[in-house]
Amino acid sequence: QVQLVESGGGLVQAGGSLRLSCAASGRTFNRYMMGWFRQAPGKEREFISVINWIGSTDYAESVRGRFTISRDNAKDTVYLQMNSLKVEDTAVYYCAADRDWYDFQSAPDYWGQGKQVTVSS
Repeated sequence: QVQLVESGGGLVQAGGSLRLSCAASGRTFNRYMMGWFRQAPGKEREFISVINWIGSTDYAESVRGRFTISRDNAKDTVYLQMNSLKVEDTAVYYCAADRDWYDFQSAPDYWGQGKQVTVSS
């Protein structure tokens, strides 16, 4: 059974930092795209970042320069370092995985359960 399990997140003041981790199990993900989406209250889920197995990355404009995605292929784990957090970054953050770069950004095959990130002013 494929599982993506997020950890990290929590509550932080604006300007602070948090780190999310996502560990994959149930199959080998080292040839998969892995990354993150988020969903704020009353808004649609939005793409945040993706990384492939050789380290190529992409980011949403709203987080570019503040968030950094990385992965450890040996551990099938992807990370999201979030710096200079803003109140508008408050959302549930979801880990996701897919075999295809473009499919990942529209409809990834696999999802984690989500982790709350709250940024206070």
